[in-house]
Formats: sequence, C-alpha cells, structure tokens
Amino acid sequence: MAEREGIDEVASRLRALQEERDYLIVGLTGSVAVGKSTLAKAIAETLAPEPGAEIVGTDGFLLPNAILEKRELMMRKGFPETYDREALAAAIRSIRLGQARIPAYDHETYDVNPAKARTLSRPDLLILEGLGFEPPGGPMGERDRPDILIYLDAERRDIETWFLARFMRFWNAAEHDPTSFYAQFRNMTVPQAEAFAMSVWRKINLPNLEEHILPMREHADIVLKKNAKHEVSVVEDRTR
Repeated sequence: MAEREGIDEVASRLRALQEERDYLIVGLTGSVAVGKSTLAKAIAETLAPEPGAEIVGTDGFLLPNAILEKRELMMRKGFPETYDREALAAAIRSIRLGQARIPAYDHETYDVNPAKARTLSRPDLLILEGLGFEPPGGPMGERDRPDILIYLDAERRDIETWFLARFMRFWNAAEHDPTSFYAQFRNMTVPQAEAFAMSVWRKINLPNLEEHILPMREHADIVLKKNAKHEVSVVEDRTR
C-alpha cells in the first residue's frame, strides 16, 4: 500500500543503522498535529519483533502547568522555553547507561502526569517523538542528543486541518469528562470551538512552527513528507 512505502523504507534504514551499533536513539520531530505519534507507532510496529522499538513522547519533559502559569508561559506552551531540556538530556544520557526514569504527559488534562512516569531500560531502538530538541550549537553535548533526527513534514494547510480535527476530538470527548482540560470550552458552540481552535493555531502553534520547529528540518538526518492522504515518503536521507 502507498501509505506503507515510506514507513517501510525508514524502518528498514533504522534497522540497518541499529545493527551497526548496540542501540540507536532516534529523535522524531515536526509540527504540532503533523502525526508524529502515529508515525512513531507505525515505525515501531514495522520493526517488531526485531529489533523492536520503545517510544517516548517528549511532552513528558514539558514544564508542569503550575510552573508555566507562574512564569506566564501558558500561551507559549510547546515553545523551547517551556521544555526542561536539561531533564531531557539527562534522560538520554541515562538511557545510554542502561536505564532512565521517563516522565509522562496527559493530553486530556493538558499537563504532566507524575503518576504515569515509568522506568525504561535501554531498548535496542528508542524513538523520542515530539518537540523540545535542541538544535546544533547549543550547550548540550553529543551524548545528550538523539543519534539521528527525523523530521516529518507536511503542507501547512494539511497540518491546520489535522490540528483542528484533533482539537475537536478532545473537545467532543470532554463532554463527559469534567477533568479534561477541554471541558472549559464545552460552553462553546461547534463553530465557536472551531474558531477558537484556529485562533490557537494562528497565535501559538503556527509561530512555533515557523520560528523553532521548521528550522530543525535543516538539521535532520532523514526528512519525511506526509500528504493529505497520510501517505509518507522519504524526501532526504543524509545517513548514507
């Protein structure tokens, strides 16, 4: 199937890279709502059973909402300064040594969830998917970063469509979940909720994409492109 070709190709390349060493740590980044989590799962499933892969979302390394509110950063959530990059780097170093404590994020409550943290033993292949990666030239050392970086790209209009669909999915689910972050928006009509979602996209996620996320594409070892049909293809492979 067409949607599998790019996934199979990148999984095959990751398998070959992992076989050249004891383990491989892969960073997977791209815009909010571009489909990083879904792609990570598809790659992991393709790699199973050997070498197999563990997935860690970098959202767990976001600063808790209480800290973001104190620093007046809630409206910049997802921007570099809202991540604990030192904690992410420390986790990568610990994984290299054999084991790390990994924090978790709850998308329904829109906050880090300490109860869901887990201890992870180093897998043959680890996929770190999300944002918060430091570009080259920063203070972090080589062992503080993934071994290779994958960038998932897509057309802007498609990302906006997927962002709106994701927001509305959480919004609909919040109808029967008062603990959801999205419950506070349930007083809106559907058109109002959609308009609010697009305002969030334009004011927060689009500037973050343009200023901080998209530049990571130039530093990626592998660049993938997803089209409106969710078909993934390899655009560039700089690992060869």
